[in-house]
Amino acid sequence: MPVFIHDVTTSTPPFSSDQQQIREVMKEHIGSDRKTQAIIHRIYSQSGIEKRHSVIEDFTANENGSLFFNGKAKTDPGTAARNKVYEKESKKLFVDTARQLLADNAHISSEEITHVITVSCTGFFAPGPDYEIVKALKLDPSTQRYHVGFMGCYAAFPAMKMAQSFCISDPDAVVLVVSAELCTLHFQFKNDVDNLLSGSVFADGAAGMLISSKEPKKQSFKIDQFASSLVQKGEKDMAWTIGDSGFDMILSTYVPDIIRDNLQPAIQPLYDKYELSAKDIDFWAVHPGGRAILDKIETAMELEPEQISASRKTLANYGNMSSATILFVLKELLNTNLSADQNILSMAFGPGLTIESGLFSVYHPK
Repeated sequence: MPVFIHDVTTSTPPFSSDQQQIREVMKEHIGSDRKTQAIIHRIYSQSGIEKRHSVIEDFTANENGSLFFNGKAKTDPGTAARNKVYEKESKKLFVDTARQLLADNAHISSEEITHVITVSCTGFFAPGPDYEIVKALKLDPSTQRYHVGFMGCYAAFPAMKMAQSFCISDPDAVVLVVSAELCTLHFQFKNDVDNLLSGSVFADGAAGMLISSKEPKKQSFKIDQFASSLVQKGEKDMAWTIGDSGFDMILSTYVPDIIRDNLQPAIQPLYDKYELSAKDIDFWAVHPGGRAILDKIETAMELEPEQISASRKTLANYGNMSSATILFVLKELLNTNLSADQNILSMAFGPGLTIESGLFSVYHPK
């Protein structure tokens, strides 16, 4: 039984800043010496990012910061203060994204939603965002609810796998998936290179999907196959932990090389299942964890620039929004005039080091 991603919708918080503006804020408040300022300037200038969004104003050009900056650096906020903002602001993004997803797909009514899956690794509260969506959209109280938490940038893939399983077991299942990440709330007042690198890419955003075995009414993606790979060599190069001052992110400069060196064995199961090779893939929807990751993959897989352009556009316009980012990439592709049965290889990376991938094909309604 085929299962489809009927649609993807994206949402961003109201505040945004040019990457150059954020760079100057970091140089002023984090660059304690000229060497650090030079490192910050180089990292931000070569990031491939033009703009990022945040739920707070701290990274904009005014002095209305609430957590980190208000014309000058404030006291490093604790985890509770950061999570309080997460609870308030993420609820809006989760609900607004879910509501917009249904508004954009009139062929699916709220009464048809059987499952809600929410995804996030940047905060916690209970009752959780799954509950907030059911309540706000007035979904049936019997709607099954699940939350995929604290898995990192690849977490949209386990959510898609869950949705696919629900739809295979129940032909009438309609699964609403929403990811919302507020990465900027975990900015750290540290000037080591790994923290400077993390601070230069992460941003806030949300995205949602409708997944069902019902026949789509517009261009969509058919889910073909998923694959998982664990590269233990990178276990210490990408990781999250909860600290007293927010969540501490480890993102080492070795990550792009680790991904490049282990990419082929990670995606080989997808090739084997459908007797494909790299030349059979029309587009690559790659999680843009950073410019270096995209550069390494493009070179290693000998891709044409247009094959990975959706990932570069997403990185440029939004930065890295953790688990929500890959859905922005898929949305960028859905907005493109694609041909039926074109193959899309999608992948994301996270703590472990984990490589999650999926093979999708373009579907046009008959």
